Amino acid sequence: MTRVVVADDNPVVRAGLTALLDGRGGTEVVAEAADGREAYEAALLHRPDVVLLDVRMPGVDGLAALPRLVRVAPVMMLTYSGEDETVREALRLGARGYLVHGEFTVEQLVGAVREIGQGGSHFSVTAARALGVRAGAGAGAVAATSARVVPRSISLNPNEEASRMQPDVGQSSPGRRRETPLLRKGLGAHRLSRREVEVMELIAAGMSNQQIAAACFISEKTVKNHINRIFAKLHSNSRTQAVATWLGTRGVAG
Repeated sequence: MTRVVVADDNPVVRAGLTALLDGRGGTEVVAEAADGREAYEAALLHRPDVVLLDVRMPGVDGLAALPRLVRVAPVMMLTYSGEDETVREALRLGARGYLVHGEFTVEQLVGAVREIGQGGSHFSVTAARALGVRAGAGAGAVAATSARVVPRSISLNPNEEASRMQPDVGQSSPGRRRETPLLRKGLGAHRLSRREVEVMELIAAGMSNQQIAAACFISEKTVKNHINRIFAKLHSNSRTQAVATWLGTRGVAG
C-alpha cells in the first residue's frame, strides 16, 4: 500500500485527487493539506510514502516547504506551474518528480505515485523538457539532472512566501496507459473512451460535475458532454442507472 498526503490550496482539487487515488492501485490517501505547513505537519504525523505538493499556495508554498518535507517523505510536485526555473528549483530542493496538470491520465498519475513511493522519479512532458530528460524518466533521472540545475536563492523561512507564479497549463499527452480488466471491459463491452471510463469511475464515486472537472482538469461543459455520451452508451437516463450498470460491469470484470 502506497500512503499519500495530498497538498493543494484548492479544496475541490484536493477532493478530486483524493477520490481518484484513494483505494486505486494500492494507494491510500492518509491526509490532505491546504499549504506547505499543513503538508509538513501531516507528513510528520502520518509518515507517508509520497507527498503530492502544489507549488502555488498561500502562506507556506510548495517550494518553501520542500527542504523540510523531503527529510520526512519523498515529494512529487503536482501543479499548474510548469516554468523551467520552477521545475529546476523544485528538483534542486529535493523533489523526486514533477507533474504538470493536463499532461497525464488517472492511470499515469497512479503509476507515478507508485514509482515515487518505490524510490524512483517521474516527470510529465513539460517538466521533462525543462530537465532535458525523457518524460516519465526513471530512478536515475534526479541524480542525472541535479548537476545541470542552476540554483536560485529561495527563503526557507516557513513564514515567508516564495514568489507567486502564474499557472501554465500544458497540453494533454496521451502517453502509455496500463491496461486493466476494468478499462478493457469499459472500452470493449460498452465502447467507452478512456476518458469516459475515468469520468464514469468518478460518477460512481459520487462526485459532482464540478469535482470531476477539477479532478480531470477539464471544463464542466466537457464533463457534461462526456456524461451525455456515457448515458447513451450505457443506455441510461440518470446517474443512478449508469452507476448500476457500471457496478455490474465491475462485478463481471472482478
